[in-house]
Amino acid sequence: MNEERAHAAAERRLDTTAKLIYGTGDHSVNLSLSALSILFAFFLTDVAGLRPGLAGLVVLTSRIFDAISDPLVGRFSDTRRWSIGRRRPFFLIGMVPFSICFALLWRTPFDPDSSQFAMFCYYTMVYMALSITTTTLSVPYLALIPEMARDYEERTSVNAFRSGAAVTGSLFAIGMRQLADSWGGDANAYAAASSVFAIWLMVPWLPVFLVSFERPGPAAQSMSIVTSFRETARHKNFMILCALYIAARIGVDIGAASLPYYAAHWLHRPGDLQWMMLFLLGSSVLSLPIWLRIGRRIDKQTMFIAGAAIWGTLMCGLFFIPPDFPRGLLFALTALSGFGYCAADLAPWAMIGETIDEAELRTGTRHEGLYNGFFMFLRKIAGASGVALMLFIFDLAGYSKDGAQNEDALLAIRAATGLIPASVLVIAILIARRFPITRAAHAKIRAALDERASRPAGEP
Repeated sequence: MNEERAHAAAERRLDTTAKLIYGTGDHSVNLSLSALSILFAFFLTDVAGLRPGLAGLVVLTSRIFDAISDPLVGRFSDTRRWSIGRRRPFFLIGMVPFSICFALLWRTPFDPDSSQFAMFCYYTMVYMALSITTTTLSVPYLALIPEMARDYEERTSVNAFRSGAAVTGSLFAIGMRQLADSWGGDANAYAAASSVFAIWLMVPWLPVFLVSFERPGPAAQSMSIVTSFRETARHKNFMILCALYIAARIGVDIGAASLPYYAAHWLHRPGDLQWMMLFLLGSSVLSLPIWLRIGRRIDKQTMFIAGAAIWGTLMCGLFFIPPDFPRGLLFALTALSGFGYCAADLAPWAMIGETIDEAELRTGTRHEGLYNGFFMFLRKIAGASGVALMLFIFDLAGYSKDGAQNEDALLAIRAATGLIPASVLVIAILIARRFPITRAAHAKIRAALDERASRPAGEP
């Protein structure tokens, strides 16, 4: 009977409905992260009134704290043993604090004469609190994917549903800006809009808890955090994957954070922001089935290279277009870039499971939480550094929230929107060419793992 149960657990898969529900977890997380990436810097400088340099320091300080928490939570979820699982209980623990912290971040509890330092302290502390609650949900959530989906194709499928739901989260983040603008666009409007969206952030997590599952398997070894970092950093292929993802996400974070400034101060059409994002992200969702079909014929790293090349080339064009560029062509450009963005965003998350399998073959234990936490750690440090650098450059270039921008500030805004993201995507493409775990290589890894699992207990 125990053998039958173990076999049933090993064969279990998420059906289409369960994949849709499971994906809503990343809808929630990505709504919050997209609001932070796309809107928060603009909120700090143009609504709350914080200087760009201090706004950049808020983002950098908070993201460093956030990044450090990722591998800690991941490692904890690897070794935790509750009656209802290692990772799924985190969804119930984190969902309410996550919602509350998101709402608090968009408040302006200051009078017009409040010091810049007081504002800096408030937003940094609340951002840190939001970060730890986000980590409590997101790292165990992502760590479940390679556990629930064992084979090469199934991981791509589950991640496609997750990626599609994540993109809708980004669209909802733009909707928060529209809602705030419809209510006046001032500090009170952002506070009210964020309260509505904070409630929405909490909705998916109980259904995600109910449809997800965990498999019996080799227990993770208990080791110090220093040893954990050292062992993970020694995994060459995982480090290659981290490097390509870091480069890609720097491009995403800088490009997303600069778009509100680009629409408002270069195009002089702030209302175009939501349409640009709608076309980019809508195209990304619609192209998922296309990339899934392509992904059955090519390796995931090849899919990443193709998507990043399309996306980077089209983003670069934003640097060169004039302020009176036709809106229809602008939206077509962003829609085409969304097609490339889809593959570049989907592929790395579908690839991480292969590195975890490779590590299990080498060590005999699985560390999905640690690997996903380490992945997020490097991504957040790099992304936050990129956005903070962008804001510092804006400050040095003489950016002002009031009135026309000088030539240096406009050049900085254009570069951050187009040239810089395109440049780091070239780096990501060069790194991706070195990733060696192809479909065929992974098939050999899975065959070796399955052969080891079939041996009688105690046999080496």
